[in-house]
Amino acid sequence: MSQKQKTIKESISLSGKGLHTGYDVQLTFHPAPINHGLKLQRADLEGSPFITPIVDNVVDTSRGTTLEENGVQIHTIEHVLASLVGLELDNILMEFTGPEAPILDGSSIKYVEALKKAGIVEQEAEKNYYIIKERTVFRDEENNIELVAYPDDHFSVDVMVDYNSKVLGHQYASYHPSHDFEKEIAPSRTFVFFHELEFLLKHNLIKGGDLQNAIVIMENEVSQEELNRMADLFNKPHVKVKEGILNNVDLRFSNEPARHKLLDIIGDLALIGRPIKGKIVASRPGHFANTQLAKIIKDNIKKELSRIAIPKYDSTKKAVYDINQIKKLLPHRYPFLLIDKVIELNENSVVGIKNVTMNENFFMGHFPNEPIMPGVLQIEAMAQVGGILALSKVEDPENYQTLFLKIDKVKFKRKVIPGDTIIFRMELISPIRRGLVNMFGQAFVGDDLVMEGELMAQVSKIKEN
Repeated sequence: MSQKQKTIKESISLSGKGLHTGYDVQLTFHPAPINHGLKLQRADLEGSPFITPIVDNVVDTSRGTTLEENGVQIHTIEHVLASLVGLELDNILMEFTGPEAPILDGSSIKYVEALKKAGIVEQEAEKNYYIIKERTVFRDEENNIELVAYPDDHFSVDVMVDYNSKVLGHQYASYHPSHDFEKEIAPSRTFVFFHELEFLLKHNLIKGGDLQNAIVIMENEVSQEELNRMADLFNKPHVKVKEGILNNVDLRFSNEPARHKLLDIIGDLALIGRPIKGKIVASRPGHFANTQLAKIIKDNIKKELSRIAIPKYDSTKKAVYDINQIKKLLPHRYPFLLIDKVIELNENSVVGIKNVTMNENFFMGHFPNEPIMPGVLQIEAMAQVGGILALSKVEDPENYQTLFLKIDKVKFKRKVIPGDTIIFRMELISPIRRGLVNMFGQAFVGDDLVMEGELMAQVSKIKEN
């Protein structure tokens, strides 16, 4: 059964302190159109820059999940994202007036209540689920951590935690579509061990910490004098130990720490960038492990999309441009003409072929005993294919040249060796404006992606001497 994308009816705001930074921050949730996805915005900074909540932008997981894009950060974002996943919201703009999400009561319940108050509406587009195809594992044997994603027809999470703690013991929590996220998962608060408090404080963290937004667990007997000293460090009223927990409120659930770990997983897995269908089983999870599993799943998504986009090369089919026609378009000559033919060309993309042989001059020095095509020459070959696409947009291409201005996000997946046939596919990222051509390129050998990256070029008329 298909499901529709969802957003909220109207904007709504919450305010509070960031757990670690201590800044007063207002977070406003705004409705967003179909296929917008989830976006974060720092309204307090010049230009109100955006941050995309995807796992590629994770820069720290030590005491929460921190995202950074183009030098702009948002800290402790997992509880906000968990509330969106729990309510199955797809298209939301989150506007922040500071560098960290408000901690509120240390759970997601305040976010859930606000979003429900704003009203949830279906949109005229189907949800873009990613379905887990095979058992997918992240394992840290040294710390006895394992997270596994299994194929399933819905999203569910099982969590097992064991901190060798006489207070916590072994705990288990689960989430299934039949469960009430608002009542059973969202109210679970973050927790910390008493012995960690002074360390966190001295390292400039938990400035916004409070007995109302965290469960403090007492593992060992501590004198009232020591409790008073810690309370004074935090500028908080003096309190007493209550059944192994330093707090002035009761636990909301007997397994509240495990439920909170489950909440964190739900939030961290939102960084995959798409809702998923699969069963997650987690043993001793944490933000680092959660985001590592998210990276593995997101890489699997990229691979599947790449396989779908792999151009099919039929060597018997007539080329769109053969080598002699390419020489009329490009000024490059031996030993720097690095494409042999163009097999596809349309308004937005081009596919070119490079046959790599042992006779290439660069193999003399790269390397004599292990010939490998230099990565920089793979980029050059890709750029030449992109040049064909750019020059195909002008009426007299022989009077124009393409000069590349920027190369970005280049990744090499495996080496290219003699005997390989490289298939380069270049696609416009945006329409050509004022001669600027912005392209995304991929290079394949067979079904393997060997290189990818973004390139920007300037198409300009050749000046007469």
